[in-house]
Amino acid sequence: MIACARIVLMNRLGLAFLCVLALASCRAQPPTGPLAVIRVHDRGEIRIELLPQLAPHHVANFTSLANSHFYDGTTFHRVIPKFMIQGGDPLSKDSDPRNDGTGGPGYFIAPEFSDSPHLPGTLSMARQSEPDTAGSQFFIMTTGSESWRPQLDRQYTVFGHVLSGQEIVDQISSVPRDRRDRPFENVVVDSIRVESPTPASAPAH
Repeated sequence: MIACARIVLMNRLGLAFLCVLALASCRAQPPTGPLAVIRVHDRGEIRIELLPQLAPHHVANFTSLANSHFYDGTTFHRVIPKFMIQGGDPLSKDSDPRNDGTGGPGYFIAPEFSDSPHLPGTLSMARQSEPDTAGSQFFIMTTGSESWRPQLDRQYTVFGHVLSGQEIVDQISSVPRDRRDRPFENVVVDSIRVESPTPASAPAH
């Protein structure tokens, strides 16, 4: 009986060890989609894997805007703890806070809703009340935002997820803000750039 118990224990320990190894291997895998790097002034980088398999037109639009310097100097103009931070409005570059949240690139793109949930770290597209009014504004879900999912899932276009820098997202969401959820002090995006994924190395022969 004792020998059998030892065998069962060893098998369980071995299985647990293999699970840990598999999980570590998954986390070590490089992103397969384009990589967006959001550099936030005095705060650091938020690195996001874009998901063209979910929303190809949104990823292409975001990439084009980012790499043409459209987002440079914009701010996160709306921040709510345990919900999200919103940015991408070109009007947030000017000195009038009253127009923040109303700007865009001058066109709209059609929605690409999916079953991908709005989990913490999700990058999604902001829009007006109508579903086909997305342009340049986006939001990133914070830690502890799960209660907001029923209002967002399948109603806003998910097109990326945070790989690193989630702590920066959460810090930004907690800065002092006014009654419109605009930070009292601007949280400035120095730049957003999108890089192509690094091709996987060919196996050795």
